[in-house]
Amino acid sequence: MFEQFAFLDLSTPELLIILLIILLLFGGKNLPKLSRSLGESMREFRKGIDEGAKNETKTTKKQTTKKKKTAA
Repeated sequence: MFEQFAFLDLSTPELLIILLIILLLFGGKNLPKLSRSLGESMREFRKGIDEGAKNETKTTKKQTTKKKKTAA
């Protein structure tokens, strides 16, 4: 789990301090709402990236097909 944060070079105590600060800022009641909205945001972001990749692939295929037709 902590391998994802390797680029930040944070150790376990530092991550715990950050989580404690988040808990103090948002409160215990709001954390489930916050985490749920963060999860939904990530899901939508990934969906958008996937759709963008699909559209790019379709565009590339169309351009390749057009080039083949004009070359023939």
